[in-house]
Amino acid sequence: EPIESGLVSGLARPGGNITGFTNFEASMGGKWVELLNEIAPDVVRVAFIFNPRTAPYADGFVRAAEAAAVSLHLELMPSPVQDDAEIARVLTALASQAGGGLVGMADTFVVAHRESILELAVRHRLPAVYSNRVFVPRGGLMAYAVDTVDLFQRATSYIDRILKGVRAGDLPIQQPNKFELFINLK
Repeated sequence: EPIESGLVSGLARPGGNITGFTNFEASMGGKWVELLNEIAPDVVRVAFIFNPRTAPYADGFVRAAEAAAVSLHLELMPSPVQDDAEIARVLTALASQAGGGLVGMADTFVVAHRESILELAVRHRLPAVYSNRVFVPRGGLMAYAVDTVDLFQRATSYIDRILKGVRAGDLPIQQPNKFELFINLK
């Protein structure tokens, strides 16, 4: 969130010596909740896990997820976690009643702790949607994610333009416009 974090004044003309590509899109919070509702219509409570230290941008995702949850008549439970013990506590509590589901937000902490999250989600039979494709080959049910390969490919034109003398601050900050859906067929 380059504007909210104060790095730039606007996406179209960031100014200074900053430009680039964001790899987050806060509206995806709502999409993850919608996908979870589609694949597991019996879910009534959704734990939305993230680490506030590694995801200071979580508020935008949570707002989008809350809006989707309200429209789908689901209870969204924003669940900040900071270690494996807290992950276990949140997922065990979620599984203690029928109707629990999980969204793993776009967060380096969530990705780094994917083994714990996946093991608990499988053990407790919690349907889950993740923000990163790395969860699916390891046993995760589904992931909906920004196509990072597309971002890297698009970035090459910016590198070329900057090397040819265009000021970085004159190039608009690009947001993701291509997304990928991964489904574990097992």
